[in-house]
Amino acid sequence: MTEELRNLIKVWISAYISISYCYYISSKISKGFLRLLSLLPIFIIFLLIPLFLSSVHFCVISAFFLSWLANFKLLLFAFDQEPLSPLPSNLFRFFCFTCFPIKTNQNPSSSNRIYNKPMPRWVLAFKVMIFSFLLHLYGDNYHNSLPPFAFLVMFTIHLYLESEFILVFVGALLSTLLGCEIEPVFNEPYLATSLQDFWSRRWNLMVPSVLRPTVHIPVQRFTARLIGPNRSFYAGMLATFLVSGLMHELIYFYLVRKPPTWEVTCYFVLHGVATSAEVAVKRMRLCPPLHRAVSGFVVSAFVLVTSGWLFTPQVLRNDVHKRLISECLFVIDVVKLQVVRILM
Repeated sequence: MTEELRNLIKVWISAYISISYCYYISSKISKGFLRLLSLLPIFIIFLLIPLFLSSVHFCVISAFFLSWLANFKLLLFAFDQEPLSPLPSNLFRFFCFTCFPIKTNQNPSSSNRIYNKPMPRWVLAFKVMIFSFLLHLYGDNYHNSLPPFAFLVMFTIHLYLESEFILVFVGALLSTLLGCEIEPVFNEPYLATSLQDFWSRRWNLMVPSVLRPTVHIPVQRFTARLIGPNRSFYAGMLATFLVSGLMHELIYFYLVRKPPTWEVTCYFVLHGVATSAEVAVKRMRLCPPLHRAVSGFVVSAFVLVTSGWLFTPQVLRNDVHKRLISECLFVIDVVKLQVVRILM
């Protein structure tokens, strides 16, 4: 673990040096192809960085923050687009907004921005209790005797809660350091009433915020001349889900270091097709809208079933879940030991 922490420090020092180059050198180059060319070495570095980490948590977090979000934000930066343009006032702010899944709330007083409300404290406390209960089950090995489907549901909840806790902590910390209000990354995805609601307004909101300008809009504009404006919208949506699937496939490769099986790509393509069909049905008003309780249940069931079918099998086959659980339990043991030492 000590060696892994050293590698993590080296990774993020390398990231800071790389972002310094972007801030002091690439920003001085005129936007467009030349700036994009100057950023090419950084793209490559950020794609290689997760290979130096073996911990599930360190590897996934670094891959998501650097290989995915930072690279896509720098791609937008090459053409002077948000969120890195206009250029932040100092290097630290530029580094934070490049490498972390944060976005400033430009209009916090607006009553229309219903999807940017911070999580109530009682909801956070309830989620912490659920997560603690899951870790207790892991510690007592109850999960080994559970039916496969029950464990799959439990592990899916674990992944969601841990992801949200990490991103909430990062957002809260950076909000304090930067002195600005940060928009939440998750917005209670289990309350989604449609797939469109789930993917665009509730689940990991930083992903659609970078994929929309880098994939959806360019594809939509390009295909509009070929298939018309209406169909081009769906082409942009499908392309966005495809790119998201490929990026998840890359993260899986970092974890298992084996050739891709393309299951997770199929998962996102399937959701892209289903979401496109859902939007088309709404626009054409082919059927009356379902009650929120019914549509919410259907969405949750579809996400869980397809996740068990295509999203998690590669994780389970390669025992990534065991590594993830063991790392969580290791952290708990370390915290307990420190608490005992303090009390003694």
